[in-house]
Amino acid sequence: MKRVKWRKLFVETSAWVTAEVMLNVVGLDNLADYSEYVFQSKALLDATEAFSNLITLVS
Repeated sequence: MKRVKWRKLFVETSAWVTAEVMLNVVGLDNLADYSEYVFQSKALLDATEAFSNLITLVS
Protein backbone atom coordinates (compact mmCIF):
# COMPACT_ATOMS: atom_id res chain seq x y z
CA MET A 1 0.00 0.00 0.00
CA LYS A 2 1.39 3.36 -1.00
CA ARG A 3 1.81 5.91 1.76
CA VAL A 4 0.65 9.45 1.11
CA LYS A 5 3.12 12.21 1.93
CA TRP A 6 0.59 14.62 3.41
CA ARG A 7 2.98 17.55 3.91
CA LYS A 8 4.16 17.48 0.29
CA LEU A 9 0.58 17.10 -0.96
CA PHE A 10 -0.54 20.05 1.18
CA VAL A 11 2.33 22.29 0.00
CA GLU A 12 1.81 21.48 -3.68
CA THR A 13 -1.96 21.92 -3.46
CA SER A 14 -1.58 25.21 -1.59
CA ALA A 15 0.87 26.51 -4.20
CA TRP A 16 -1.49 25.54 -7.02
CA VAL A 17 -4.52 27.18 -5.37
CA THR A 18 -2.52 30.33 -4.61
CA ALA A 19 -1.30 30.56 -8.20
CA GLU A 20 -4.83 30.07 -9.55
CA VAL A 21 -6.23 32.81 -7.31
CA MET A 22 -3.43 35.23 -8.21
CA LEU A 23 -3.82 34.58 -11.93
CA ASN A 24 -7.59 35.06 -11.66
CA VAL A 25 -7.15 38.39 -9.86
CA VAL A 26 -4.72 39.65 -12.50
CA GLY A 27 -6.84 38.23 -15.33
CA LEU A 28 -4.16 35.97 -16.76
CA ASP A 29 -5.92 32.71 -15.93
CA ASN A 30 -8.20 33.05 -18.95
CA LEU A 31 -5.17 33.68 -21.14
CA ALA A 32 -3.46 30.55 -19.80
CA ASP A 33 -6.62 28.49 -20.35
CA TYR A 34 -6.92 29.81 -23.91
CA SER A 35 -3.29 28.97 -24.71
CA GLU A 36 -3.83 25.42 -23.41
CA TYR A 37 -6.89 25.14 -25.66
CA VAL A 38 -4.97 26.42 -28.70
CA PHE A 39 -2.02 24.07 -28.17
CA GLN A 40 -4.34 21.11 -27.50
CA SER A 41 -6.32 21.89 -30.66
CA LYS A 42 -3.10 22.05 -32.72
CA ALA A 43 -1.95 18.70 -31.33
CA LEU A 44 -5.32 17.16 -32.18
CA LEU A 45 -5.14 18.61 -35.71
CA ASP A 46 -1.61 17.22 -36.20
CA ALA A 47 -2.67 13.78 -34.95
CA THR A 48 -5.71 13.76 -37.24
CA GLU A 49 -3.58 14.71 -40.23
CA ALA A 50 -1.02 12.00 -39.45
CA PHE A 51 -3.78 9.40 -39.10
CA SER A 52 -5.30 10.52 -42.39
CA ASN A 53 -1.93 10.20 -44.13
CA LEU A 54 -1.46 6.73 -42.65
CA ILE A 55 -4.85 5.60 -43.95
CA THR A 56 -4.03 7.01 -47.38
CA LEU A 57 -0.74 5.07 -47.46
CA VAL A 58 -2.39 1.81 -46.42
CA SER A 59 -5.23 2.11 -48.95
